[in-house]
Amino acid sequence: MEQQALDAIKLAEIDISAAGPRCKLLLGDLNGDGKMELLFVQPDNRQDVRYIPHQVQCLTAFDLEGRLLWQRGTPNPEAGSHGSDYPAQIYDLDGDGRLEVLCVMDDRFQIIDGATGEKKETYELPDPHAHDCIMIANLSGGDRATDIILKDRYHKMWALDREFRLLWTHEGNPGHFPWVYDLNGDGKDEVMAGYDLLDSQGRLLWSCKDLEDHADCIWVGDVNGDGLPELVIGGSVTVMYDRSGKELWRHEGSVESQHIALGQFRSDLPGMQIAGLDRLVREDDGKGLKGKDALFLLDSEGREVWKEDRKTDGWLTIIETLRGWEQDAPDYILAYRRGGGVYPTLYDGRMNEVVRFPSDGYAVHADLLGMGTEQVVIYNDLTASIYSSRYADISETFGDGKQLPQPKRLYSSTLYPGGEI
Repeated sequence: MEQQALDAIKLAEIDISAAGPRCKLLLGDLNGDGKMELLFVQPDNRQDVRYIPHQVQCLTAFDLEGRLLWQRGTPNPEAGSHGSDYPAQIYDLDGDGRLEVLCVMDDRFQIIDGATGEKKETYELPDPHAHDCIMIANLSGGDRATDIILKDRYHKMWALDREFRLLWTHEGNPGHFPWVYDLNGDGKDEVMAGYDLLDSQGRLLWSCKDLEDHADCIWVGDVNGDGLPELVIGGSVTVMYDRSGKELWRHEGSVESQHIALGQFRSDLPGMQIAGLDRLVREDDGKGLKGKDALFLLDSEGREVWKEDRKTDGWLTIIETLRGWEQDAPDYILAYRRGGGVYPTLYDGRMNEVVRFPSDGYAVHADLLGMGTEQVVIYNDLTASIYSSRYADISETFGDGKQLPQPKRLYSSTLYPGGEI
């Protein structure tokens, strides 16, 4: 029996126009008050990012009640759009228990105090184009991740230690957002750089075979239940490898596997499932690109469980796994930027619409209040709306008042969501 979709409960709507247009939203407990703050990252005014990616133009921090906490830089009304990642992350890099903002701004790598917006450190880039995105990794084998990986748009990566000394470089096809993970349990991260797996010293361990174009997104998880992590890559196809590089399956029943997301979306199926987004049609009518996309779901063996028969236009959907929308809820598929009049929606593992969000825009999600469940923020150029499965007073702190943790998912923010479960 098909489930009736519910409307999400709006906790707050705040005016974010002071941040400027075309921002990306990052989340983190910037001031350590036990609630997360909203950091809006505006890109520079580069309009063509096919070859040279964005830098950061302006950073603007708000609390959940809409108070502007600080701003660094000046918003530009002509800022570029989401054609590439924005090089910014929120993370406690120096280990002092307080979050910093790491970004590339004014041709420099900058470390900014998350609570005040004051500049703490600044470093020269290893290359003028090393600002497509920022990855935080543990390449040195310490007790926490303190190394930085930068990349250009499609060809080269640079790994740097905490003092920004160059550790190694890699030239190849790193895709959009390489994923770091300790696959062999040696205390150091390996780097899945597109179709190449590198060890912590940047040495090539193995490469994917016969894959075209580039990797759009990378996920790590024990998909088949064998107790070991697998790698699932979305790009020209959706393909899964074991950690030694053996291809376990390949799903070629899609035109362009632009986004994938791992989760336990179905309790009646073994292992994990892989949600995906297939770009079925992409065409240029002389007035701009348009087309149609479709959600799909694969089982742990790569077999298609279902595929959406979409009736509306729209080909730019982004999907992510949302865990913890409600206590004891299964994983849901969060889909947004759908176009065609379809607002952001949570789908279950049977393609049912479970929750609809009554506003359109980009989406981020986290446990903003320490409630033990996640909230979703839908934002556009003017407003950010915070939604939840149950009512809460946004002014209250529900945890112990201590700084909320910053999970890897939040300090690995990207326009091309990958992840690990």
